[in-house]
Amino acid sequence: AMRSVARKSRILAAGLGCCLAAMLVGAQTLDGGYELTVQANRADAHYHRGEAATFTVTLNRAGREMNGAEIEAVISKDGVAPRPVQRLRTDHGHASLTAKLDEPGFLQCCVTFRPDGGTPLLARAGVAIEPQAIRPGATLPDDFGDFWAAQKQSLALIPPNLRLTLRPAPGPAAKIECFDLRADAIGAQVSGYLARPVGARPGSLPAILLVHGAGVSSSRLSEAVRWAKAGMLALDLNAHGLPNGLPAATYAVLGRTALKDYWFRGRESREGYYFLGVFLRLVRALDALTLQPEWDGRVLVVHGYSQGGAQALVAAGLDPRVTFYAAGIPAMCDHSGLLVGQVSGWPKLIPSDEAGQPDKRVVATANYYDAVNFARQITAPGIISTGFIDTACPPTSVYAAYNVLSAPKRMLDYPSLGHAHPAEMETAMREAILEHVASIRAAQPLPAKIP
Repeated sequence: AMRSVARKSRILAAGLGCCLAAMLVGAQTLDGGYELTVQANRADAHYHRGEAATFTVTLNRAGREMNGAEIEAVISKDGVAPRPVQRLRTDHGHASLTAKLDEPGFLQCCVTFRPDGGTPLLARAGVAIEPQAIRPGATLPDDFGDFWAAQKQSLALIPPNLRLTLRPAPGPAAKIECFDLRADAIGAQVSGYLARPVGARPGSLPAILLVHGAGVSSSRLSEAVRWAKAGMLALDLNAHGLPNGLPAATYAVLGRTALKDYWFRGRESREGYYFLGVFLRLVRALDALTLQPEWDGRVLVVHGYSQGGAQALVAAGLDPRVTFYAAGIPAMCDHSGLLVGQVSGWPKLIPSDEAGQPDKRVVATANYYDAVNFARQITAPGIISTGFIDTACPPTSVYAAYNVLSAPKRMLDYPSLGHAHPAEMETAMREAILEHVASIRAAQPLPAKIP
């Protein structure tokens, strides 16, 4: 099932060119009262190959339409191979242009208005062209399964050594008990906050692992509590195995020093890449949840956005215990998309030399850490979302992963969204997770008495 939000995109940015990402969507104005918008002519923003999409640009100042203003417009294939700049003139505040794509993918229209002596305004819109036919650039190594099976075997040799330290619940959550959870793993410890309803019986709670977007921070006790209030055994995982609850400034320093650009660290080797430890900690975090006596043995969900969306796909592909995943605007999709003329998702892992040739060592590593290849292994149902003007985790890369999934799946399309997860998306993800819990409970009811 497809969902969309309103097509109109109002994005104003200071000092940015069309090659940069528009991260947020909403009405904004700059000094001078200018407002620039661009919008596709079809509400769902879906088109067929070779079919023309019309983009309408609107420019107002203090609520009045501007005539004769020059607008610069750039069309690209989701940010790749931008076409020559087109210069448009507004007529009663409007201008339009058409574009088409003769292959599956996404078209992005980026428009810029430059007031005399003022700050440039930027707006963009995206449309999908038969996205279900997008194929990834990533290839599956013959030993992909063997490599990850060996890594999991190495992890299994390390006892979890679970440590739970009671923590006070935040806010009005007297019926929730919280713990700082630590467990031994590879590379770093598992570090997270665990929350569960007070007095939960053994074998009574569905479990959820909550994973983070890119960055360096503590685990989020409030997120674990929110899901515990919904009747779940919830673990919010710190991606880096750091101690929780430190001052924000401490994590900021780590992000600038010891963990600066961690997403590129060791990328020349599959055994040395930083995300080897991150991905194995997902498995150990699932160990920690399934070892809790309150787990019902039936439901095990992984949920996150951006880097967390990638981790949700990875966990579901790496660990068959996962029964459902919710991957919002997932990163790390189709690292090798650039090899076939497609855009890659964050962190744009593969560098190129001065001649434009990709680093072969990183290409080899990338295939073992591509969310596309983990998606190929997934047998559980799940839900994914994408924004059509997301340049951090572009929709082309997200659909490259979505299209290789063989288990039941659902995509949430947000044509006017950049790299964000607004309330509407969060609600849809939450509802899908709770529907999964309800369906499993209906199909596999708990015994009347749990020992």
